[in-house]
Amino acid sequence: MDFIHHFSSPLGGITLASDGEALTGLWFDGQKHFAATLKKEHEERMLPVFDLADRWLDIYFNGAEPGFLPPLLMRTTEFRKAVWEILLTIPYGKTMTYGEIADRIASRRGLTRMSAQAVGGAVAHNAVSLMIPCHRVVGADGSLTGYAGGVEKKIRLLAIEKASFTGKEQGSNHKNYP
Repeated sequence: MDFIHHFSSPLGGITLASDGEALTGLWFDGQKHFAATLKKEHEERMLPVFDLADRWLDIYFNGAEPGFLPPLLMRTTEFRKAVWEILLTIPYGKTMTYGEIADRIASRRGLTRMSAQAVGGAVAHNAVSLMIPCHRVVGADGSLTGYAGGVEKKIRLLAIEKASFTGKEQGSNHKNYP
């Protein structure tokens, strides 16, 4: 049985999911791949892991690095899990490119190269957004390509973290994001 909980953020509603012990999902309401890892049989119930998640989200949306994570359970393929584990290493306020992630995966697997597009697919299916920080992944030129919650949310999340980089939004000229 899975459990869900709702959180109201400055960027809109968030739905969290848990197996009762760990977070298995965190999605902006209506985003791509919403509730993809949520079991059909679930109920809304407050749990200690949701209390921790709410505290994390409150700290985060107040512009500070939370410094802890609630327990996470990654319900996914081994490849996606490897990508998501790299996402967890991206520091607050910093970014990493899809290519850099692909290079790390290739190195770990003893390969000469890995497809950045394959990495992009794994990043796009991240089931625990924000806490597994897929919003910190950018294109090779710093462009803010793709985000399941929408590029506008990605821009706002990076602004909350005061991420400093020069990138460009899809379809627009270079901009400096604080």
